[in-house]
Amino acid sequence: MSNLANPGSPPNKPAPLKLTAEVISIGDEMTSGARLDTNSQWLSQRLGELGVEVRFQTTVGDMLRDNIDVFQIAADRVDIVVCSGGLGPTQDDLTREALAEVVDEPLEFRQQAMDHIESLFGARKRPMPERNRVQAMFPRSSHIIPNPQGTAPGIDLVIDRGHSTTCRVFALPGVPAEMKLMFNETVSHQIAEMSGGGNVIQHHVMKFFGTGESDMESRLGDMIARDRQPRVGITVSEATISLRITAMTDSLQRCTEQIASTKTEILNRVGELYFGDGENYEQYHAIDSMLRARDESLALLELGYAAPLGDWFASLGETPAYRGGLSLAAMPDTPLTEIQSQFGADWLLVVDGYPAIPGDLVGHVPASDVRMWIVAADGKTYEETIHIGGHPEILQPRIGKAAMAWLRSVVSRSPKA
Repeated sequence: MSNLANPGSPPNKPAPLKLTAEVISIGDEMTSGARLDTNSQWLSQRLGELGVEVRFQTTVGDMLRDNIDVFQIAADRVDIVVCSGGLGPTQDDLTREALAEVVDEPLEFRQQAMDHIESLFGARKRPMPERNRVQAMFPRSSHIIPNPQGTAPGIDLVIDRGHSTTCRVFALPGVPAEMKLMFNETVSHQIAEMSGGGNVIQHHVMKFFGTGESDMESRLGDMIARDRQPRVGITVSEATISLRITAMTDSLQRCTEQIASTKTEILNRVGELYFGDGENYEQYHAIDSMLRARDESLALLELGYAAPLGDWFASLGETPAYRGGLSLAAMPDTPLTEIQSQFGADWLLVVDGYPAIPGDLVGHVPASDVRMWIVAADGKTYEETIHIGGHPEILQPRIGKAAMAWLRSVVSRSPKA
């Protein structure tokens, strides 16, 4: 166990309770396969960061009896149930009715919820359909989970299992943006209090590129242990690794201290792969910041069958650090220094090139020797060949990310223009 497992913790503080959970996704669109259930994945990750062991994930369609059965089974076997879906105003939204049946309570009208729903329709200058009144109905003993963005408030309900044990249900809407906000602002704090880990929660996301998930886990070692405080969770998206630090204590200052010490230890182990902080922070943001600080700019030349770099840098909006780019099938006859000059950029990054991705992905795990060039403001040219492999769905973005990592390395070692 790392000596930073509990930095700043007061002596003799009781260990947080080990809670178990089930995540339930509700809707015919899930059981039919018409829509991919990303809510359950996200909720399971967040629960794990809070130290809650997710034992089950369940998907159920829009049948009242099935919903009742699923909630009864879940309440009998875990401490916490978090579900998404079934809180809309239509007749197939049955979560509130199912929960009322499970606890044998009537649904009652909550004026507080109704006022919020009416205010949303008023702000949008739309009449409220009478059917939306059902969204202000709650099982009698339940509490409202506020929904700042939508008309579907959540439900916080305790189910008595007998023998002095209970299961707590948090029912959230299926709209991902609403569900995530409600979980982060309300549910996560309730769960933290249940576990005894403190009622203040802080998250910090660090971003890395340049190694695989298994190697990252090996190098982090005991830092990603399930019983570590603060928790360090690892996720991978198109070869970018995110480390999410979750501190849960009784004060904001203690959370801040725990995150700072954990971040320092992570950087001591894998600092050369780190490029920035933030849930949505990517390498092109890091390059933009680096070039702005140097008062320099970049142009791109991408060859082959894709141009992810152009899309990513264009998404930055107006910035003096990016002058634009070209996407061509093959290397032009024009000298690279002339292309750089035409854009008026200090740096030109060239990728040659992105391979075609086969239409039938089954059985194909391609690899490519990708040539790259960087032309600097002083006319010096750098050349690199990188052998890159991976699943076809991530090969092209992985090439673009490898090019950005190399560019960051070259620019950081070079004097300003």
